[in-house]
Amino acid sequence: MSSEPHAVKIKILDKEYLVSCPEDEQDILLASAKHLNDKMATIRAGGKVVGVDRIAVMAGLNIAHEAIESGVIGGNRSRSVGARLSKLNERIEAALAEYRQPGLN
Repeated sequence: MSSEPHAVKIKILDKEYLVSCPEDEQDILLASAKHLNDKMATIRAGGKVVGVDRIAVMAGLNIAHEAIESGVIGGNRSRSVGARLSKLNERIEAALAEYRQPGLN
């Protein structure tokens, strides 16, 4: 696939936007736009926040909060990655130990 930017049409709260995006990242952009649209639509439906700008800020804060809580960004990421690496290392060691057992090699 080409990595040259192409204009991709996305729709957020019934408004269309053209966004420049490499072709090989188009699916991620569309999924991101859908996620943002869903968050903004939920906030708008709640009726407590008025104005597209404020809805966008609240949706952005909610998405950032989710990312931090899941360990995708922020301080939790290093702990999350470290824990996954430790588990992976344990699995590798277990597989190597099994391979090294007498009679298997």
